[in-house]
Amino acid sequence: MEIQGKKVLKAWESFNGWKWFGIEKVDDHIWFGLVVGFETEWGYFDERELEALKPWVWEIRKQDLDFVEVEV
Repeated sequence: MEIQGKKVLKAWESFNGWKWFGIEKVDDHIWFGLVVGFETEWGYFDERELEALKPWVWEIRKQDLDFVEVEV
C-alpha cells in the first residue's frame, strides 16, 4: 500500500475508526506517518502507546493493507 507515493511499512486500526499508517520508523518505537482520526494529518506517533491500547487497537496485517480505505 502507498499513500501519496510513500510506502506504508506498518499500520494499525481501532474500533472507533482511527487508523495510523507508519511510513518511516524514526527510532525503536516512534513512527512518522498518516493518522486518520478526527482529522487526517501527517505526524509522529508512538508504537508503544498503540500496543498499550490492545485489544481496542490492533496492527493491520500486511496482506490486508491493500483493502484498507484511506482518504488524504
